[in-house]
Amino acid sequence: MTLQFGILCFPGVQQLDLTGPYEVFASAQGVEVELVWKDVTPLRASTGLWLVPDRRLAEAPRYDLICVPGGSGVNALLSDPEVLGFLRDQAITAQYVTSVCTGALLLGQAGLLTGRRATTHWNALDLLQRFGATPVAARVVRDGRLITAGGVTSGIDFGLAVIAELLGQDEAETIQLSMEYAPAPPFSAGEPATARPEILAAARQRLIASRRQREALIAPG
Repeated sequence: MTLQFGILCFPGVQQLDLTGPYEVFASAQGVEVELVWKDVTPLRASTGLWLVPDRRLAEAPRYDLICVPGGSGVNALLSDPEVLGFLRDQAITAQYVTSVCTGALLLGQAGLLTGRRATTHWNALDLLQRFGATPVAARVVRDGRLITAGGVTSGIDFGLAVIAELLGQDEAETIQLSMEYAPAPPFSAGEPATARPEILAAARQRLIASRRQREALIAPG
């Protein structure tokens, strides 16, 4: 039986949040992946890459897995009833409800994180408490049918974990090897705990405008 995965694709999406797990999912045997949005016209990711959705929200099937990536475009969707309603509806029947990076904020705004353990990008992790969630600083966090991933690159780890869960570890390892996914970053600046203080300050400053907007859009917990 073919599994159907739907990934929310929207203007201002962080492209690696989307394309990281997409690459893993689309490489798996017995999985079909669709990008889903309000229409199927090309749209631009936060860093300028053009993406083309496959299907409209209104025409989407019942996905076995629904995935919500993050990015600056998340902010506009925090008050979008059509998108939030779509996520609530898919969550009723999906085997897994998932997110990468700040996509978790949309799941929270849709009421899908209450009482659950979850993660997101380090610069938004504390905001999960406003949705009644328990923030966990980890690359991938599973709580029942809910699977959330940390920031950006963790979407690849997340994708492999999902495939292992649904299709077995052998399939996940075969995909990992085919992708030559063996991270060895040149610097130890990938987490707040290991980055130099001046680098952490620079990163926070770069993200501050979007962070402030999110704080204003998300009701205090």
